[in-house]
Amino acid sequence: MTVQQRPAKQGTQVYEAGVKDVRRLDRVIIRFAGDSGDGMQLTGDRFTSETASFGNDLSTLPNFPAEIRAPAGTLPGVSSFQLHFADHDILTPGDAPNVLVAMNPAALKANISDVPRGAEIIVNTDEFTKRALQKVGYESSPLEDGSLDGYSVHPVPLTTLTVEALKEFDLSRKDAGRSKNMFALGLLSWMYHRPTEGTEKFLTSKFAKKPDIAAANIAAFRAGWNFGETTEDFAVSYEVAPAAKAFPVGTYRNISGNLALSYGLIAASRQADLPLYLGSYPITPASDILHELSKHKNFGVRTFQAEDEIAGIGAALGAAFGGSLAVTTTSGPGVALKSETIGLAVSLELPLLVVDIQRGGPSTGLPTKTEQADLLQAMYGRNGEAPVPVVAPKTPADCFDAALEAARIALAYRTPVILLSDGYLANGSEPWRIPETDELPDLRVQFAQGPNHTLDDGTEVFWPYKRDPQTLARPWAIPGTPGLEHRIGGIEKQDGTGNISYDPGNHDFMVRTRQAKIDGIDVPDIDVDDPDGADTLILGWGSTYGPITAAVRRLRAAGESIAQAHLRHLNPFPRNLGDVLHSYQHVVIPEMNLGQLATLIRAKYLVDARSYNQVNGMPFKAEQLAQALTEALHAH
Repeated sequence: MTVQQRPAKQGTQVYEAGVKDVRRLDRVIIRFAGDSGDGMQLTGDRFTSETASFGNDLSTLPNFPAEIRAPAGTLPGVSSFQLHFADHDILTPGDAPNVLVAMNPAALKANISDVPRGAEIIVNTDEFTKRALQKVGYESSPLEDGSLDGYSVHPVPLTTLTVEALKEFDLSRKDAGRSKNMFALGLLSWMYHRPTEGTEKFLTSKFAKKPDIAAANIAAFRAGWNFGETTEDFAVSYEVAPAAKAFPVGTYRNISGNLALSYGLIAASRQADLPLYLGSYPITPASDILHELSKHKNFGVRTFQAEDEIAGIGAALGAAFGGSLAVTTTSGPGVALKSETIGLAVSLELPLLVVDIQRGGPSTGLPTKTEQADLLQAMYGRNGEAPVPVVAPKTPADCFDAALEAARIALAYRTPVILLSDGYLANGSEPWRIPETDELPDLRVQFAQGPNHTLDDGTEVFWPYKRDPQTLARPWAIPGTPGLEHRIGGIEKQDGTGNISYDPGNHDFMVRTRQAKIDGIDVPDIDVDDPDGADTLILGWGSTYGPITAAVRRLRAAGESIAQAHLRHLNPFPRNLGDVLHSYQHVVIPEMNLGQLATLIRAKYLVDARSYNQVNGMPFKAEQLAQALTEALHAH
């Protein structure tokens, strides 16, 4: 969905409101929670889309169960979707929900610890049966035992009301009850004055082949809206104005990290004038990139779902040899399996994008939870000296630009590049300004066309490892080009000729040359946000950008002096990073691991960087970080 900014309300529609009180808010955090079969992700996604079309700034946090289908009504089966939207620019999905929609006892129990006192809780009372309560360890109903007295609780028989609203449709009670998420969506849309036209069009399109189901879902959606308007239990609705001042003028849409990354890869292939080839094996949370790219054959995209991780990257490397912009997508366990072929790509010096959507580990770990613990694997997880550039996006929308940047480096320097996203960025979403085509970089490259070296006897030959003096990149010769035949393989090459060589001196030279090529990559200097001349620097990378920036804002609002910098390029580091680090008395590095960037920084720059770490599968909360940074500021 796209929306033209300024005026942001253009093209939106809501049902006619009644005479109830309307309160103005600057921001709201809503969490939808229910069984994994209750459609919470769809509900959250639709509310998010309408919020984006309305013009609010927003940030989302989908939270999936790891099980494919956990038993209904159990704690492991709870799925949730949190949305933070505001009339100003925001950076995180929010620390704690102002509103919790709990579709069953399991959803309430799994989420109540995050809900602050005084918040609103909308509960589907139909699911609070004795058996359902016992299944999650409730000895008595929290709706009756006083344990929720500190909250504003709205008991709503969502299932019963939905079934009643759909009685004119020829549906069983079970089938009608499946639309209760649309009833809840309608109710929340009334509460927060969300547009409704887009959701009705979406339902009509989604169930185009089943018009009766589409009509039933739309009826449930409208019934939820009308319930909010007529019931006495909801005496107040809320309004959050568009964030008109938060965005530069342009055309915006809500976008997730994986979708932005997919679009970035397509844009990179168009800007490079190369076909895009994805060789991949499905793995959470990277599979959506494969799903999305498979839809874009009209842009010259070829997708190959391989039988395993090794075959996926092997096919991608073959496509790179053949002249494509080649990509393989995976998560941490897959990077481990792909490591030998990444090393082969280093040896062959071919452009290849390795996209790692990090998740909790080790081994299978936490498939649906986020982590930043693959950094050292990306840096060193190969045999021998096999240096690889590493790029990390900082927000869901930034995944688009990070994909273009990774492609630039791979193509210009003839090297595999690892792009480190994570589950938080992949599934989260935010507004993205759709760029104009003339804003995108020119990524075109020249393939080798003929001989590039003259022997002592005057013979002109092609040397596959004769390097560009600026980038140290070797020529990219398409197989089948007359006169450009050359050997490939993993055994060490002779400098220049590419012939097999076991000479110790040549190996030393080639190892150092490959390292020098990576060290010499042109990356921008790191920017430092330091308005007050602080003596403490907060350094982050990847998806910690939002929580760190939000925490820094809180500290500055409280009168603290603190500086912030964020790394996109992790190998090589920006050339000015050492000078920046040494200009501060104290450096603190928050990471969702046990201190991997801090280890690299301490080793390379001999800076006494302090770590602040979290590895619980969830992103940092801004308030939690603010407290930790405050302690760090006053510990010296």
